[in-house]
Amino acid sequence: MSADDGIAGLGSLRLPDGFTDVFTSRLVEVNGLRLHAVTGGDGPALLLVGGWPQTWYAWREVMPALARRHTVVAVDPRGAGLSDKPDDGYDAGTLAADLVALMTALGHDRFDVAGHDIGTWTAYALAADHPGRVGRLAVLEAVVPGLTPSPPLFGPASVNLKLWQFGFNRLTGLNEELVRGRERVFFGWQFATKAATPTSIPAYAVDVYVDAIAADPRALRASFAYYRALEETIAQNERRARTRLTLPVLAVGGALWSGASAARTMRLAADDVTEVVLDDCGHYPAEEQPERCAGILEDFLAAGR
Repeated sequence: MSADDGIAGLGSLRLPDGFTDVFTSRLVEVNGLRLHAVTGGDGPALLLVGGWPQTWYAWREVMPALARRHTVVAVDPRGAGLSDKPDDGYDAGTLAADLVALMTALGHDRFDVAGHDIGTWTAYALAADHPGRVGRLAVLEAVVPGLTPSPPLFGPASVNLKLWQFGFNRLTGLNEELVRGRERVFFGWQFATKAATPTSIPAYAVDVYVDAIAADPRALRASFAYYRALEETIAQNERRARTRLTLPVLAVGGALWSGASAARTMRLAADDVTEVVLDDCGHYPAEEQPERCAGILEDFLAAGR
């Protein structure tokens, strides 16, 4: 395993003032797989795992505050951003094993984890499969297949709006044919409809996420691969749930999207769950309300020091 600094620069991105004084972009080779991470800060290690269809960049607004007391590692998991995009390995267990190896390569034997959206699938697997490595677990907007009860096929329109992409993204081939060349329409709609307002996620950030997928011919397939691996992830999570988590868990939901269901999901698998619902917030707490989100995360993590 090796870590090479400065390979993937941050200069072309719109970032908070002083960001590049603290954080470094790097590509880390882990068992033949190159993973991209942005790291910086000082203190106990904190791994940030983003959601679909985002990259490490989703955490940019909370990272400077968290880096005051933590060594922050914001990662592009396999298939996302600048990381490698192999054909397989998108089940939660494999993704978690990737990130354990990443943290080992970066010199962190024990760390806390925060995951958002599908990043909660990996974060949960990290805590369940590698309990000796993870101290505290935070999940933002958690819907965890294999834990969260499946909705009925003909459910309310409001539920369909939130979850329809699970079926579409699992298709083989057709979804890629329909979306390729229309990435801006498809992914832009996700951000416009899931946030508190259509402009809560700024256009420049949407550009970063869409361009990362449109610029790499492998990226669209990889973005759907997380969902195509759901049968395996669900089976894994059903097994994981037989052994309850005992570490502290923070479950954050946006009041305008998941709300209290994030905590309800985690209480199905964990004994010590702290619930927070953010008012006036949709599906993207770290971008919609970064100051509040960073403060909530820091308060939760500080309780373990």
